[in-house]
Amino acid sequence: MNRIITIGREFGSGGRELARLIAEITGYAYYDREIISEIAKRTSLSEKYIQNVAEHKPVIPFPIHTGRTFWAVIPDYGQDVQKEQHSIIRELAEKSDCVIVGRGADYILRDSNPYRIFVYSDDEAKLKRCRENSSNDYDKGTELTDKELSRRIEQINTSRADYYEFYTGQEWGMKSNYDLCVNTSKCNDFMKLARAVSSIII
Repeated sequence: MNRIITIGREFGSGGRELARLIAEITGYAYYDREIISEIAKRTSLSEKYIQNVAEHKPVIPFPIHTGRTFWAVIPDYGQDVQKEQHSIIRELAEKSDCVIVGRGADYILRDSNPYRIFVYSDDEAKLKRCRENSSNDYDKGTELTDKELSRRIEQINTSRADYYEFYTGQEWGMKSNYDLCVNTSKCNDFMKLARAVSSIII
């Protein structure tokens, strides 16, 4: 059976960066947004749409009123996306040793006994990391006030928690759901941290 590492992370904690470094150190395959790209190849949906659907719990349908009252027939693309995502994650885990970021992979692959990591940090560290990182991962945090950025971080993490709970029935970030919880609040050297974490795993 392949070695699988799943990494859940708070937005702004540096979890994605840590995941990349762990994959680099261990030589394992790394999967994150590659999963979204693969779903797009298998469906007629755009990557932007898939990204949005794949990270949010479903919205309950509601009636639309136009002249007469009727229930709108809306295709449930969200269910299709989730089905493809689950299938792809299982396929990737069967191919080789790998590191998979987010998307409830720890739960989807629970029968494969993955090493489950959760990465978190305090609010001050999240703000600092978002300010210093100009990539799209942090939604150009430098353009926001501290209050606006803090609200944005909270919204994203709330969305991740809701998604995880909806699809797994478990609490996101609850230590009992993971094998290792990593606090990056005081971390100044992610490579050093990644080496330490990798040494624990392998």
